[in-house]
Amino acid sequence: MKNRDDFPASPVQQDEVEEQQIVEEEYCLFCGINLTQSEIYHRYRVCPECRFHHSLPARQRIDLLVDTGSFKEVNRFLSSIDPLAFSGKEPYGERILEAQLRTGLTEAVITGVCTIGGNPTAIAVLDFGFLGGNMGGVVGEKVALAFELAARRRIPMVTVVSSGGARVQEGVLSLMQMAKTAAAAKHLHAQRLPHISVLTNPTSGEVYASFANLGDVILAEPQALIGFAPLRVVEQTSGKPLPEGSHTAEDHLQHGMIDQVVDRTKLRQLLSVLLDLLSSRYRLTMTKRGKPYPLPEHPEEQAWHTVQLARHQKRPTALDYISRITSSFVELRGDRHYGDDGAVVCGVAELSGEAVVVIGQERSHNEGRAYPEGFRKAQRAMRLAAVFGLPVITLIDTPGAYPGLDAEERGIGQAIASTLALMSDLPTPIVSVIVGEGGSEGALALGVADRILMLENAIYSVISPEDAASIIYRDARKAEEMASALKLTALDCKELGVIDTVVPEPEGGAHNDPDEAARLLKNSLVRELLEAQQDTLPKLVKKRYKKFRRMGEYSSYFRATISKEVADVQDLLQRGVSKLKQRLSTADKGEHQPDKGQRE
Repeated sequence: MKNRDDFPASPVQQDEVEEQQIVEEEYCLFCGINLTQSEIYHRYRVCPECRFHHSLPARQRIDLLVDTGSFKEVNRFLSSIDPLAFSGKEPYGERILEAQLRTGLTEAVITGVCTIGGNPTAIAVLDFGFLGGNMGGVVGEKVALAFELAARRRIPMVTVVSSGGARVQEGVLSLMQMAKTAAAAKHLHAQRLPHISVLTNPTSGEVYASFANLGDVILAEPQALIGFAPLRVVEQTSGKPLPEGSHTAEDHLQHGMIDQVVDRTKLRQLLSVLLDLLSSRYRLTMTKRGKPYPLPEHPEEQAWHTVQLARHQKRPTALDYISRITSSFVELRGDRHYGDDGAVVCGVAELSGEAVVVIGQERSHNEGRAYPEGFRKAQRAMRLAAVFGLPVITLIDTPGAYPGLDAEERGIGQAIASTLALMSDLPTPIVSVIVGEGGSEGALALGVADRILMLENAIYSVISPEDAASIIYRDARKAEEMASALKLTALDCKELGVIDTVVPEPEGGAHNDPDEAARLLKNSLVRELLEAQQDTLPKLVKKRYKKFRRMGEYSSYFRATISKEVADVQDLLQRGVSKLKQRLSTADKGEHQPDKGQRE
């Protein structure tokens, strides 16, 4: 008797067996592991082992980024012709036709409208599989039309780039697409609408040097090859091998050219958060005016103790406060010129339901001493806030700007001056908080604000007590004595009119209870932000100018001096009168008491 397996398989069964046998196995191009059974690879084209991001067709990218069923393609049937009758190894028309048949696309870009996280958005995605994603006349036209559509509908724009550059077969006409797409991106920016640019592998040449680099926020996929000139050309020009990691997304992040490197699996979520914040539809409103916290009282001799608390190693830093008082914080990095400075942290976040731009000096990095690129990064964030109507919150905590030679060579003075000038008339509300050490020009560079808050145990001074003692007494050991003379405590600054509000801290200092310190700061911050938003922007900027114009003018010093002297005289007189009354009272009692002889 034959077993079931002994019978020959039917033709259908044979086909199924053969189909299973010829399933092509897939391996990671970077680490070489077998990806055939990997779900994350088949969905995202990302290696689960080394996280290498493989190429992805444009339509699959769109499916991963947009809300299900929301994408509607526009200008689908625009197709390239051969404007120069280009003669080469293979006719240009045939190459286009072959690419169309292979990819199912009419050109190297797909454009349309969609929603991402519920936010209506225009989108343009380049496909490297179509002639290297190169930008010819039709690609440039479709990208420009997408920007114009976004401007017309008043919606944000997302571009996802994967391109080798210009379309050689279209000659100088291809080159002109740089100007066309850059102008279209600038037009959208002028309409105060967000443009988020995503750079993937590879992004180079004319596309890189046009609209791809004009995003308000620029993201990139890990290890993406990014750069203007090909690696071969750069090596030939420099005459030496390039350093490892050159022309990568991570290298661009380090040099301040992009904001974040984002894993493909997390890109949609980040885009949703950014679109929520940059397209914010909510503003804080005031139902009733709250009273500020009562001012703490500190004797003058405690100035040096306050200095120690402001510098305490466990005192909360800017990032500690940002994580506690805001939600959905998205960090923005780089100055787009030289590098990224960790001593200045910038980002977009939500504070009590309202989108804000937060800029903080982070003491855990280089003691909060910023380089020029740190201040220029802050300027980037401020301009972004002004464009999208977001209030700016600055958290100040630095002993001063970095004074080294490299900072001088990169223009530290100009960076500070231009930051001061930018803040002086930035058309959006600004609230600054001195959370620790407010040292000299490095602190003031982020402190030109409509409302200036200062934590109870923070300090604000033109110079450190140690340096002041060295100058005045030639003895740094007299720093404690100088601390009182410099009038650097929160109460001193409030009395001088330099700050508006003193924010109380938990007993013993903010480091004893960071959560409570953050709660107290958030309450004061929201109240002051509401106050600042009561004015129209022109009036707000005018009042800000007057605020700083009055600081240090002769009349204010004169009035302050006279008022203090009058108060001192009144206090002296009051104490003298009290002593006189006490003496008279003692004398009266003495007159009514008979001496010993009289009693006898």
